[in-house]
Amino acid sequence: MQGSWEGFLTVLGVLAGLAASGSSYEIVEGPKNVTVLEGSEARFNCTVSQGWKLIMWALEGTVVLSVTPTEPIITNERFTSESYDMGDTFVSEMVIHDVQFNDSGQVRCSLQNSNRDGSAFLSVQVMGALLIPSASLVVTEDEPCNVTCRALGWTPLPEFSWEVGVPVSQASNYSVLEPGDLHSALSILALTPQGNGTLTCVATLRTLQAYKSASVNLTVVQPSPESSYQSEIRKSASVKTNKGTFETKLKSGNENYGYSSDEPKTTQIASPRPKAREVSVPERSSSRHAYQEPDTHRSSPASRPQVSFINLPSPKKVRNVTLV
Repeated sequence: MQGSWEGFLTVLGVLAGLAASGSSYEIVEGPKNVTVLEGSEARFNCTVSQGWKLIMWALEGTVVLSVTPTEPIITNERFTSESYDMGDTFVSEMVIHDVQFNDSGQVRCSLQNSNRDGSAFLSVQVMGALLIPSASLVVTEDEPCNVTCRALGWTPLPEFSWEVGVPVSQASNYSVLEPGDLHSALSILALTPQGNGTLTCVATLRTLQAYKSASVNLTVVQPSPESSYQSEIRKSASVKTNKGTFETKLKSGNENYGYSSDEPKTTQIASPRPKAREVSVPERSSSRHAYQEPDTHRSSPASRPQVSFINLPSPKKVRNVTLV
């Protein structure tokens, strides 16, 4: 704390001296945007014209490093300076050690008594944890299974890929967000294994080409005889159920709701009916007419019952009686 206060007083003294001298210099080239991984170093360069007296570096509006022609004024050990004399210009480099996620923000380089400054942006990415719940899995040959890979606490979220070191008949993967956590995600590998091997999940921060990986050993076993037997039983039961349903439909048939008949329904005629005797009884005359056999039509189960009519040659009205 005492060192920070002394550094601050030193900066104030230098500024007062510069203001009294009325010197004015300018920044030739300011710093560039930098993206780094949390825990690593970030470097920013500021090029100024010769004759400068004081260079100040600020992070998010707070001065964290000052540089004089003789030595840097360090108030925080995470912020150090390196210098390069280029002849007509001078390059001041600020180094941020052990960068933290909350260091993200604007970085500014400025000179006392100069109307120009140079600024850039520091972006910090976080590589979180990557894990597969189990180090080894035992699965059944030729049966589909899923393997889950979890990335926790990443900023931004990584891109997933899988290295499949086992023989498979099919394999695919997809990613989803962890519910309620914008910095975590899951990758699910769906596969049908056919042999032993290793599966490796890889999570990559594409901007930095930084990645982590997690692996799981896969052991494939043959399906048990009981499982196969039960599978055959299920298949057989399914076939019988389908067959019974089909036969029920055949027996029940479909009812024709559009047909109406006064006669009792018959399903089948096994043999032709014997010929009926017809007796004609005249109403106004006692004369007997010769017997005429009506036209008969054999009906089939699928045909609609038909009605036959008898035409008499006599104009006389008669009543027809059919005896069976």
